[in-house]
Amino acid sequence: MQSKAKKRLKITAISILAFLLLVVGVFYIYTLDYYRADEAAVQAIAGEENSVVSKDKMWIFYPEKQQASDTAMIFYPGGKVEATAYAPLLEQLSREGITCILVKMPFNLAVFDINAADHVFEQFPEVKRWYISGHSLGGAMASSYASKHIDKLEGMILLGAYPVGPTELPMLAIYGSEDMILDTTKLGDVPNQYVIEGGNHAYFGNYGEQDGDGMASIAREEQQRQTVEGIITFILEEEK
Repeated sequence: MQSKAKKRLKITAISILAFLLLVVGVFYIYTLDYYRADEAAVQAIAGEENSVVSKDKMWIFYPEKQQASDTAMIFYPGGKVEATAYAPLLEQLSREGITCILVKMPFNLAVFDINAADHVFEQFPEVKRWYISGHSLGGAMASSYASKHIDKLEGMILLGAYPVGPTELPMLAIYGSEDMILDTTKLGDVPNQYVIEGGNHAYFGNYGEQDGDGMASIAREEQQRQTVEGIITFILEEEK
């Protein structure tokens, strides 16, 4: 009887191990399928005059050569999107005097490192005003972080995303009129909403078209230009 029990236990253990290996294998294959940064993003991440620096799983977009400004923004990339796809947007924003820190997420999914911002704050003691932002899933996770760390932030900017968790922080939500992925009903009563006419979900980044998204009627560059303009206006209003 004892040997039969041991045999059943062994079979159960092997079955559980096989199931776990299958789950890990499926997840690994899932993470290999993600949106890659296009050539424009690759060029932008190279930076001009050393204004973009790669350090500790993040990219820093300086307004001036390796010199942080008083105001900075932490950016969480969208789900299953290569982080560097947002380099063109953040490079433009840095030209307006905002230091931008783009965080690389495990498996390109911000849900696995919601507290990534913690690592950023400690490395830039010279920054006086912090904002947090993100696109799609990255925006949702950024808002989740912000809701628990309102003492560290001046506000948050969501791109094609809705907030997760209550927060008293000033908030700006930017999305395209042709975005077929964002559920705009979940934006609720967010007071500051900026709709980019003709924009879609994917054009905040440079990673091609996205499955299930609407067709944009404006160029990607124009959507990003309006996004930068909206962010700068929001920050300037908050700093008055």
